[in-house]
This record gives sequence, structure tokens and C-alpha cells, in this order.
Amino acid sequence: MSASSKNASIREVTLYFLPVEMRVPLKFGNQVVESVTCARARIVVEGTDGKTAVGWGETPLAVAWVWPSSLTYEERHTAMKDFTLLIAKTLNDWREAGHPLELGFDFIEHRLHALQDEFNSTRPVESALPHLAALVCFSLFDIAVHDAYGQLHECRTYGTYHADFMSRDLGDFIEPLAGFPSFKGKYPADFLVAHPTLKLPVWHLVGGLDPLGEDELTGTEPQDGYPTMLTDWIAEDGLDCLKIKLRGNDAAWDYDRLAKIGRISRETGVTWLTTDFNCTVTDPAYVNKILDRLKDEDPVTYQKILYVEQPFPYDLEANRIDVRSVSARKPLFMDESAHDWKLVRLGRELGWTGVALKTCKTQTGALLSLCWAKAHGMTLMVQDLTNPMLAQIPHFLLAAHAGTIMGVESNGMQFYPEASAPERHVHPGLFKRKAGVLDGSTLSEKGFGYRVEEVERELPEAVFG
Repeated sequence: MSASSKNASIREVTLYFLPVEMRVPLKFGNQVVESVTCARARIVVEGTDGKTAVGWGETPLAVAWVWPSSLTYEERHTAMKDFTLLIAKTLNDWREAGHPLELGFDFIEHRLHALQDEFNSTRPVESALPHLAALVCFSLFDIAVHDAYGQLHECRTYGTYHADFMSRDLGDFIEPLAGFPSFKGKYPADFLVAHPTLKLPVWHLVGGLDPLGEDELTGTEPQDGYPTMLTDWIAEDGLDCLKIKLRGNDAAWDYDRLAKIGRISRETGVTWLTTDFNCTVTDPAYVNKILDRLKDEDPVTYQKILYVEQPFPYDLEANRIDVRSVSARKPLFMDESAHDWKLVRLGRELGWTGVALKTCKTQTGALLSLCWAKAHGMTLMVQDLTNPMLAQIPHFLLAAHAGTIMGVESNGMQFYPEASAPERHVHPGLFKRKAGVLDGSTLSEKGFGYRVEEVERELPEAVFG
């Protein structure tokens, strides 16, 4: 049977918006976030034999992360919801057939850009929706198609990324650097972990507003049975990996924050740290001075830093900063700037050494970036978008199959744990961190393994479909 006989096409799209309130605020760059809208898609696909299957995808519409701007939060939030609805309507009438990676790639390359241009043509220049935001708006649908395809063929989605299911190899989607082997005849499965563990070390996000110990409590913290201080989170969840949000425009504050968390990590036995400047730095010297001072004054904390994440502006093409001086000190990972493999290629040329993958930039794009990065000697992480509910599951599986430098980041249980209570009942190990680990052993062997039919969640009225 040829791979083309296993093609699928979209037959029905349904879109929901699920509002979620945070128990504590989260600081993204210069903005404080207290709530989020999770966009959820239900997609029906049809195979060449007329058989149909349902898939699900979900992504938080992380306004502050994807769209730094002087526009109000609500202006950007509304625009992202409107664009997500436009995508739903477009996909509902889109009848292309193929493997999900082929469909996702073709839609991004040939339809998403055009939709973005159409959408922005009705808006003032200063309020144009950026491409990273457009990818996030599309990602839930892309994830749902990948899930539905696995359901259609009654196998795990990650079991479909090879020649038996795909009509086109990686050479149709991505190009190697000069001097490197071609991607012709290669498939995503060639770059994925063949037999992944479903128990991964988990990273905890230390937000810029998070109290580290009793001396930083203000008395306004929620009294809901969950920890508020970093020291209590470490004890409660057995954490061994901490990701530290920094300001990127206040070197004294950033250094003091790092040093204090370094002391806590020594006292509590935490092994690994990483720093996240969230695109606020414009000069590598800013990062270098902090790292060099830490190496001289606090070498133990310096050694605990496994890598540095995205200090510089996410528009890599407009900000072609040579970052080799930073990556000479610590591995340097692209995040917001790594929209697709072409930008990963540019990042490598500028001195970046690793890529932080996210399903919110689409499952398709994450897979292609993964393959390009691995083929060219770059290391990988899978970073969170504070994913709750269904969004947590493809995120976790990407990390399991990618072969990351160290586990996976996951912090939905910090900021809105009860939002995922129905999913936690079915998958307790994915929505509660224990002994510093996430456990996906409850996932089924179809699609992404959500077991949606067992999750007792009442969805709001659909906004489309």
C-alpha cells in the first residue's frame, strides 16, 4: 500500500475559547499577565477510504509572549482570537489531502501568510499581527490534525512520521547547509528518539514576581493549598531543575536574583539552572558581564547553569546580533526567534548553539526545526507556554521524542493547577510533578493519547462549528 493511500483531508472544524484565570501573576518581559485564553480545536479528518476520525488540539493564546507592543493587552488579545476564528473558517473549507506534516507545511507556506496579510490589511500598521502570533493561532488546528491522523490509523501520532505514511520526504520541506548531507530520503522518524521514556525531568519556572522565601512574602499570596514560595515548590514537587526569568534591562537585579536562587539551589539540592531574559537584551555584553561575574564570585551557581535562553530580540532577521561571545560561555538556545528551520539556520550562523522547541509554534514547524537542528549539530530543549489541559500532552510528547538536553519545562500547575483538574484525573503524572518528574505512562496508543472521552470537561459554546 502506498503512502498516498493513507492521506487524509479535513472535513470539519470546531473552535472553542476557554478562559483561564491565573492564581498568581506571571511576568513576561515588561508585562504582567493574570489570565489567558486557551483556544481548543476539534477536527474531523477523512481518509481515502472514507473512514473518519476526530482529533483535538489546544494552545494558550499567549499575547504577551508572541506580541510585545505598546498596544493594550485586550487589543492584541482580541486580534488573536479574531485571527484564530479566521483560520478555523478557512480550514473548514480547505480540502487538500496528505499527511499532517505535509498539510501543515503547505498551509503555513501557502495560506497562513496570505491570511495574515489579508487580516493585517484591515488594521493600522502599528497594530499588525506578527507572524509568531499567527503561528500560535494556527498551532491548535495543526496539532489537532496530527492527533486525528493517528486516530484515523489507530496508532500513535509519532508512529506516522516515516515513509510508510508520508508521500514526501524531508527534502521537500527543508534544505541542508553546504557541506552537510541532503535531507532527501530522510523522514522525521530518522531524527526522533525511537523508544522514548515517558518519564522526564521537569523544569520549574521562577517568575520575576515569584517569592523565593519567607522574606519576599507580601501577605497577598493565594491561600489555596498550593505552594507560593520557591522553597516550598522545591520541597513539594521534588524539583531538580529551575528556569529563572530575568529582566534583561537591570543587571544588578538580574545578578542578585541569580545569586539568591543559586544559594537556594545549593541549600535544597537542586542540580540545574537556566536563565531566560525573554528577548529584552540588545547587547551580548550585558549577558557576558553577568555570567563572568557569577563565574568569579559564585562559581558553583555558574556551573549549575545548563544553558542560556533567548536574551535577544525575537525578530532575528531584523536583529542579526553576533552571539558567539555568549555561546562561548554557555550553550545558547533560540526560543521566540526560532519560528521555523530557516530561522534556526540563520541563528546557527550567528552563533546560537541550541533550539528551544514549542508545540505552540505548530507541531509541524517544531518537527522540521528539530530535524534541521539535529542534522547540523544543535542541541534541543522543549519549553513550556504555561500549557494547561490538553495543551500539556503534545508538549510533553515532543520533549520525549526530541531527545532534549534535559527533560521538559512545565509550569501550568504553578499558575493555574485547577484549570487542568479533569485532565489530571485521567493523567495524574502529567499534571502533578512528583520527585522532579513528569510521567506520561497513562497516555493511550492512539493519536496523542489524550483519552478525551474519559476527561469530564464541559466545554463552552463553540465560537465556530
